[in-house]
Amino acid sequence: MTTNKLESTESSVERSPNVIALILLSVALVALSFTAIFIKLSVREISANATVFNRLWIATIIFGLWNGFNELRTKNLEDQPIAKERYQSRDIILLVAVAVVHVVGRFLWTWSLTQTSAANATVLSNMPPLFTTLGAWLILGQRFDRRFVTGMLIALAGAFTLGLDDLLGSGNSLNSQTLIIGDAAALLSSVFYAASFLIIERLRTRLPVQNILLWRCFLGTLFILPVVLTVEDQIFPISWLGWLAVFGLAAICEALGHGLVVYSLKYFSSSFVTIFLLLEPVMTAILAWFIFSESLSLLNLLALSVILQGIYLAKTGKGADKQ
Repeated sequence: MTTNKLESTESSVERSPNVIALILLSVALVALSFTAIFIKLSVREISANATVFNRLWIATIIFGLWNGFNELRTKNLEDQPIAKERYQSRDIILLVAVAVVHVVGRFLWTWSLTQTSAANATVLSNMPPLFTTLGAWLILGQRFDRRFVTGMLIALAGAFTLGLDDLLGSGNSLNSQTLIIGDAAALLSSVFYAASFLIIERLRTRLPVQNILLWRCFLGTLFILPVVLTVEDQIFPISWLGWLAVFGLAAICEALGHGLVVYSLKYFSSSFVTIFLLLEPVMTAILAWFIFSESLSLLNLLALSVILQGIYLAKTGKGADKQ
């Protein structure tokens, strides 16, 4: 009897970090759901490229301060000496790679919206769970059972319904060649998005959250800076509301949202995290309903219920939690 109680206690202790990580991942989902809201406010004054630029440089400062605070705190702990050689050559290569694929993925997604319908772009950009699962299986050697794969497919089916309303209600004014190019760009953005998660999952075994995101935001700022200086006339917001929007993108969406997502990769596989984040468009639709009084269709609610069912199956299957 005592042995059973001890085993039950040990099991609950082992599960508790994952429960906390799941709660924090839910907080990240809510934070990321504000992305479209802040972008909608920001693009009233500056372009999408300028919005991304401001988001990245402000987030770089936030992560830099966070990293500096942690360094000072660690130096004051006598029993925790600082490792002098934290970065290996492989780490530097992966940090540069994650910044490149992240920026390229965002560019492809944005550009695909000008070449194809919003419905097609939404459906095809929601494919990262397939690519992260395939990449984790082929590259990282992770294993997934039938329950996890079934949950993934159900969640993807729910995500596909998000663009169904637009698909049924809009005529196609774009020619077939442009549609094919746009669809390919949207699908390719999913590949880059999935690659970003897989690289971060590998980095997360060696580097803390703030270091990974500091370098991703800093290098991303450097990559997009020449584009902004060359193309854009207005780089910075011109009102307090515009500054509030870009600061919200940096602090709430980038620092809090992506910070908690990267943190969760210590406990969950990138495949499960990308499945969980399929809820983001639904959460955004709910927030837009509250803030902008935008319509919330029955398909949005149907998508929510289907995705939640898929997430539950994936979470209770083999492959969601880190071993």
